[in-house]
Amino acid sequence: MFNGKKIGFIGSGNMASALVSGLLKGKHVQADQIVASDRDPNKTQRFAERFHVSVTQDNASVVENSDIIVIAVKPQVIDKVMLEIGKTFTKEKLLISIAAGVKTSHLEKQLPSGGHVIRVMPNIAAMVDAAASALSVGAQATQDDLTLALGIFNAVGKCVVVDEEQLDAVTGLSGSGPAYIFLMIDSMADAGVKVGLNRENALLLASQTVFGAAKYLMESGEHPGRLKDMVTSPGGTAIAGIHTLEQGGLRTTLINAVEAATKRSQELGEK
Repeated sequence: MFNGKKIGFIGSGNMASALVSGLLKGKHVQADQIVASDRDPNKTQRFAERFHVSVTQDNASVVENSDIIVIAVKPQVIDKVMLEIGKTFTKEKLLISIAAGVKTSHLEKQLPSGGHVIRVMPNIAAMVDAAASALSVGAQATQDDLTLALGIFNAVGKCVVVDEEQLDAVTGLSGSGPAYIFLMIDSMADAGVKVGLNRENALLLASQTVFGAAKYLMESGEHPGRLKDMVTSPGGTAIAGIHTLEQGGLRTTLINAVEAATKRSQELGEK
């Protein structure tokens, strides 16, 4: 897919590490096709030692020597980064940004006319090749650009393509979603301890239950409501538990959580 194209990463933190790991493990690219930059020399050294790729502290040189540039920095510093790389960027290059809340139009203004930009909202599960990522194309991005971006993020999970206006909703659902699931697993493990299991077993069982349920759902293609009905036999244990969850407003609480996180994402984007 990448046909010898060079991929540059500006920022060498967790998400950049996850993407490079996925690309190399899947043999989508070779190590000599990747270069990464970071202001912290300790980070670049660790990055080079782990992946055997080229590293630098010069963001502009990453752009100069790459066909695809992935911006993996915090939103607070992206304008500074764009100022550094704008003069080096040329129209045939593709810019992919994972900076939360930073719109494609904002990035395009800081690039030469016709700059190709794609914005992505991945999540932390990219660290274990199980990310849920949503991509949105900028005004000048092409279908070929989108294919390349999908190739990168499919290497660490599954992707959808959405209109940019929907990325705040994606942030509220899948971007923030792992935190909701971690809280649920922690709570389930606490419940296991309360009813007599030791902490280690309770946590393993809770984690594997969530993993297994999600895997079964995705591989079966069934509606989650149907699978729920399969587990809940008349007068059984599961329906008693579900009744308690409904009494506690679990469904409403999760809907409200996604909505609240979406609104917060919109607020941060406006700032």
